[in-house]
Formats: sequence, C-alpha cells, structure tokens
Amino acid sequence: MKRTTRKHLKEDKFQKTMTDIVDYSREHTKELSYAGVVVLLLALAVIVVQVIGAQNMKKENQVLDQILALSSEIRQSPEKIEELEELAGRGKFARVGYLELAKYWFEKEDFTKARSYLDEISKGSKDLVYYQAQDLMGQAYIHQKEYDQAIALYGKLEVENPDEYFLDVILFHKAQAHEEKGEIEEALTLYKRLKEEFAETYFGYDASAKVLALEGKK
Repeated sequence: MKRTTRKHLKEDKFQKTMTDIVDYSREHTKELSYAGVVVLLLALAVIVVQVIGAQNMKKENQVLDQILALSSEIRQSPEKIEELEELAGRGKFARVGYLELAKYWFEKEDFTKARSYLDEISKGSKDLVYYQAQDLMGQAYIHQKEYDQAIALYGKLEVENPDEYFLDVILFHKAQAHEEKGEIEEALTLYKRLKEEFAETYFGYDASAKVLALEGKK
C-alpha cells in the first residue's frame, strides 16, 4: 500500500471519528449539558470543602498557639489558668491543653488534680500526647505511693513499646516504682538493662549510677 493511500485512510478515519463525535453531541445536547452542570457542581463542592478545611485548620492552629502561649505564662500568672482550661475543653488540640494543665499541677505537687486532666487525655488516640500523659500519670502514682498501679501502667507501656515514645523513659520510671516500693532486685534488673541497652541516653547514664548505688547497699 502506498504511503499516500495510507495517509488518506488515516485522514478519513479521523474525519469519521470527529463527525461521529459532533453527531453524538447534537443528539445528546441536553444530557451533556446536565452532565456538565453535575461536573461543575462537584468541582465547586470540592473547592468549598477545601476552603472550609483550610479555614478550620487555621482556626485550630490559632487555638494551639494560644494554648502554648498560656502554658508558658501560667507559671508567672496563675490567673490565666481559667483561660487555658477553657481552650483545653474544645477543639482538635484540646488534649494538648489538658497535658499542659496536668504538668502545671504536677509541678505544684497537686497530683490528684493533675490526674484529673490526664484522665481526659487517656480517652483519646494513642499518639505522642497520649504517651506523655501516661508517663506523667505513672509518675503521679509513684509520688502518691501507688506503686502497684505505676508498675502495672509502665508494664503495659513496656509491652506496647510504642514508636511514639521512648522505651528507656518507660523502663526507668518502672524501675523507680520498684525501687520506691522496696523491690530492689526488680529495680536493679531494669537499671542494668538500661545501662546495657541505652548506655548513650540520659536515662541509661542515670541507670548506671543507680546500679552502683543500689549494689553498694547490699
């Protein structure tokens, strides 16, 4: 087949395809118009959702900024605690507000009040804020001499070994609970593990000192 013949065949095929498209469009003008309107409405809906989402995110970020600002101010201006409590009770970052309030009352050694805020966080998803709250709850148990509860809590966290938190922190505080309870052998086992597995961390270094101190008392 000559090249010119093939070219004419391709041109005829293209022309026929375009003619079919035009004919179809004329015959189904109304349907295509409706389809176009539907597509346009869907596109507008997507844009509206994106705009609303962006606005909501902006508002949530503003709330987070307020929470963090108040968290650093309440030590010098305790009267601002009410503002922080109000912010902590709503929004995406409410749990951050509860955590900051719990830290404040923990520092004041009001462990019961600190635990009331930590309880609110425990109801949420297991993210970094959750594990920070769990750790602080365990330390509150230790300060209130509720050692069995602290050991159980840290034991659960040890089994979970979450990517969002540090295992050496969990093990160290669990060892502290055993030590405070008078279970020296259990504490030594954990401190030695920390010394061996986490030698380069702060808690691994502190565990080495604990091992020396506890073995010296034997």
